Amino acid sequence: MSKIDERSLPDLIHRPLITEKAIRLLEENQYMFDVSPKATKPEIKAAIEQLFDVTVVSVNTATPPVKKKRVGRFMGHKPHYKRAIVKLAPGDQIVLFPDV
Repeated sequence: MSKIDERSLPDLIHRPLITEKAIRLLEENQYMFDVSPKATKPEIKAAIEQLFDVTVVSVNTATPPVKKKRVGRFMGHKPHYKRAIVKLAPGDQIVLFPDV
């Protein structure tokens, strides 16, 4: 197993996702993030723990298939992305909406 470079960890997490499913997961102390497609589960866990000072219990990732996109007669692909659902330890939380 390779050592995780702590300086590159914040670059793995792009943004938290706010969707209907993500709001439902907040009740179960789970948070959804867009992450780098090359990020691994141990790297995602280390990045979340370092950025938000919480304890991560589990990390689930989803990489949907690439969809085709057409512009005129040219075929291409939509950008590739990866999502991570992070479950926190009881008592820990991430404040996504400060002062609301």
